[in-house]
Amino acid sequence: MMEKSSSTKPDKAITEAKGFCNSRRKKKSVNNNQYSRSQSSVLSAVTSNQPRGEKRALLCCVQYKNQKFELKGTRHDLNNMRDLLVKQFRFPTDSMLILAEKEPYQAPTRKNIQDAFQWLMRDIQSGDSLVFYFSGHGLRQRSVHGDEIDGFDETICPVDFETNGMISDNYINKTIVNPLIQGVTLHAIIDSCHSGTVLDLPYVYNINTGKWDDNRAPSGESKDTCGGKAICFSACEDYQQAADTSAFSTNNKMTGAMTSTFIRAVEQAVINKQKLTYQGILNICIAPSSKLKK
Repeated sequence: MMEKSSSTKPDKAITEAKGFCNSRRKKKSVNNNQYSRSQSSVLSAVTSNQPRGEKRALLCCVQYKNQKFELKGTRHDLNNMRDLLVKQFRFPTDSMLILAEKEPYQAPTRKNIQDAFQWLMRDIQSGDSLVFYFSGHGLRQRSVHGDEIDGFDETICPVDFETNGMISDNYINKTIVNPLIQGVTLHAIIDSCHSGTVLDLPYVYNINTGKWDDNRAPSGESKDTCGGKAICFSACEDYQQAADTSAFSTNNKMTGAMTSTFIRAVEQAVINKQKLTYQGILNICIAPSSKLKK
């Protein structure tokens, strides 16, 4: 699945994946070490006055250790996605904020993810390229705001969601989509169940028709950016489930199916010296996923 903001023109969105490569004058980046459990909290990083680079990425990988719904693939997803951003898109490692259930990272709790959203969006400027990656569980809940076509809000599940709650698509939209100003691009990659419209963007790409479907809120509430561009790749449609699998791993390790195929799509384009496009990524992601379903 793929959704986009209205300021991202359909022809551009489906023909060129430009946003990852945005570039402008370099700024000093924040050192990633300050996010370790033994040092500063995520909130202190958010409120610090240190400038950051024009490329920054928030990676949240939730394993749910020792819980009945523990995931085996997310720890590998973290390493794979981080390597992709560094090697293929030249994201500086010190401009990445990682939330994971292992040292030296902060745990992906609800509060830490919310604080990390603030870090991602702080002092954004034209030319910034932002990435939000989430690998973990996703759920649905009945919408009470009249802003969902299907009547349900989509959510992501922090490690402590059973006690402190999920993070809804409404919150994600308000926090990291709506503030996007002109010249800023956000790419979200969400590997979780029920993630089709988890950013609540106004348009969803229909794979069958090759057109963009209208996903604007029935209530009339605007869910768009403030002139910036937002593109979200998600593992499945709102009513579907995503999968952890070893089918796409060369060493039999469990990974998120969507994460593995997304990375494969990008790397394949690079190896074949092809133009990297959103349509190309979708096509490569869909093909192996269809085989997996069979």
